[in-house]
Amino acid sequence: MTDDTSSTALRLALPKGRMHDEVLALLADAGIRLRAGSRSYRPTISLPDCTVKILKPQNIVEMLEIGSRDVGFAGADWVAELDARLVELLDTRLDPVRLVAAAPVGLLHDGALPRRRLLIASEYERLTRDWIARRGLDATCVRSYGATEVFPPEDADLIVDNTATGATLAANGMTIIDVLMASSTRLYAHPAALDDPPRRARIDALVLLLNSVLEARRRVMLEVNVSAANLEAVVAALPCMREPTIAPLHGDAGYAVKAAVPRDDLPVLIPALRARGATDLVVTQPSQIVP
Repeated sequence: MTDDTSSTALRLALPKGRMHDEVLALLADAGIRLRAGSRSYRPTISLPDCTVKILKPQNIVEMLEIGSRDVGFAGADWVAELDARLVELLDTRLDPVRLVAAAPVGLLHDGALPRRRLLIASEYERLTRDWIARRGLDATCVRSYGATEVFPPEDADLIVDNTATGATLAANGMTIIDVLMASSTRLYAHPAALDDPPRRARIDALVLLLNSVLEARRRVMLEVNVSAANLEAVVAALPCMREPTIAPLHGDAGYAVKAAVPRDDLPVLIPALRARGATDLVVTQPSQIVP
């Protein structure tokens, strides 16, 4: 382990809050272990020559931009809000949300906003002002500090906020009127970190490990047996990464075919393979896939 005084250690920022557990699970599935010490915001990590600090996602964006952190996980919405000049390394697709404009149903007339001056509450001041300009609205943005959905109708006309399902908005009597952007947890780097060969090598290795887990989560290993007569028909139906692995069965009884296929294809793929003569289908979950 190294500390932040090392000139070559990779300085990694991990998010606290709602993203924390999913990011830690991703690291753990890649074989990367964290151990919290007496300073819980500075856990040790099993990656060599790497130090870790836990920060709020907004602060991770700021620390990456000024270069005090080399790489870190943050939401794309906050990178856009802070207009940070960072390099996106990997979209984990974790914690997917939409940044939306939402208004109380009673505010709308035939689905449209009233033609008067509006007050909009949001944590995302820059993105909200950009949206106001694009929509040509007569509106003012007031900064909120969490729980934005409680502002309307007494303290704001509408809000701009992130939402995963829209359930909280609906529970507060609001409806989505526009989607500003889609966001998820992503891995970002300060540009200078990629220009330093030792750090770049560590960053590339980290991305490779994390991407291998994400790829494995999207795919399953499908194994089937098939006769020689039906082999080509079965192989033609497999949406594998490259070519399937094919091995002869004992006693010239046919072939065993194995391929990593998209998990979402299974409901259509399994009946199709059976119809083409595949038998003894087995589906397993790989932990990591490195193309």
